[in-house]
Amino acid sequence: MQSLRPLARRGKATRRVTSVAAIAAALALLAACSSGGDSDETSGSGGGGGEDLTITFIPKQLNNPYTDVVLGGGEEGATAAGFADTQVVGPLEASASSQVSFINAETQAGTNVIVIAANDPDAVGPALEEARTAGAKIVAFDSDTNPKYRDVFISQVVAKEVALIQTKLISEQIGGAGEIAILSATANATNQNEWIKFMEEDLAANYPDITLVAKVYGDDDDTKSFQEAQGLLQAYPNLKGIISPTTVGIAAAGRYLSTSEYKGKVALTGLGLPNEMRPFVKDGTVTAFALWDPAQLGYVAAFAGKALADGTITGAEGDTFEAGDLGERTVGPDGIVIVGPPTVFTADNIDEYDF
Repeated sequence: MQSLRPLARRGKATRRVTSVAAIAAALALLAACSSGGDSDETSGSGGGGGEDLTITFIPKQLNNPYTDVVLGGGEEGATAAGFADTQVVGPLEASASSQVSFINAETQAGTNVIVIAANDPDAVGPALEEARTAGAKIVAFDSDTNPKYRDVFISQVVAKEVALIQTKLISEQIGGAGEIAILSATANATNQNEWIKFMEEDLAANYPDITLVAKVYGDDDDTKSFQEAQGLLQAYPNLKGIISPTTVGIAAAGRYLSTSEYKGKVALTGLGLPNEMRPFVKDGTVTAFALWDPAQLGYVAAFAGKALADGTITGAEGDTFEAGDLGERTVGPDGIVIVGPPTVFTADNIDEYDF
C-alpha cells in the first residue's frame, strides 16, 4: 500500500481558525440573507453538485501534530477526488461541545460533505442531524460519532487490534509482570475509550501478573499530559510501565521520562508519530510503539465523502468505492471502513518513516 506524505497544503485547501464569536456573526448574516429575495443558486445540498462540491474537515482540535498529518492527507484526497473547495475548521481545545458551532456554520454555508473526528460521540449529534437534514453527507474519521449521526466511519484499524498491540508491547517491555497505567486523551474520546476497554479485557484474560493501577487524561494537551505522566510516577512508585494511546500523550510522557530518574526503568509505549518519538527511541527512553499512517486516514475519508455526495454509496454494508492511490475500499458492518494495519516502530525501522 502506498504511503502518503502530504505534509504541505495543496490545491485550494485553506485553514480557517474561527472563533465562536465570528461564527455567531456569520450565522446571523447568513440567516438574514436567506430570508430575503430569490436566488438562482442552489443551497448546496449534499446530494451531488458535480464540480461544485465542497468538503470541510472538523478535527478534534487544530494545531495538533497528529491531526496535521491526518488533515494533510485529507486535503490531498479532497483535491484528488475532485472537490471544488476544501476547508479545515475546528476548535483549539478538544472539549465535548467545542465542535458544535463549527458544524452549525458549515450547515448554514451549505457544505456538501462534513468530515469530523468527534470529541464526544453524542454532543455533536443534534448539530450533525441538522446538517444531514440540510443535505450534507457526514463522514466520521479517527474518532466516531454515535453511528446514527453519520453515514460512514473511517477507522484507522480494527479497534481490538490497536488495543492488543499495545498490551503486547507493554508486556514485553516489563517482563510480563508489574503495575502499569494508561495516559489517555479526553475522557469522552470514542476511539480512546474503545481501545482502553479492549486493553482491560486483554489484560484480565491474558496478563494475570500485570495490574492496571490508574487511567488518567491529558486532554490531548502537551502540558497537561506531561504533568499527568509526572503525577503517575509520584503516585505509584512501583509503576513499571505507561501505555499512552494518544500521540500527544506519548510524546509528553517521553519528554518527561527522558530527563527523569525513571528513564530506562519505566517503560513507555502506545501510539505515536515517528518524527516526534525518534529522539526518545534513539536515547533509549522508548523501546517500541505503534501507529498507522495517519495521512491515509484523511485521504480515504475524502474519497468516501465524494462517493456519498455523488450517490455511488449510501454507507450500507458491502458498498465499495475507489480511494485514489489507495485502491478500492469496502464499507463493513455499522458503516465502518478500515484503512489499514498499524506498524510497530523500533530503533531498527524508525528512520524509514517520515511523518
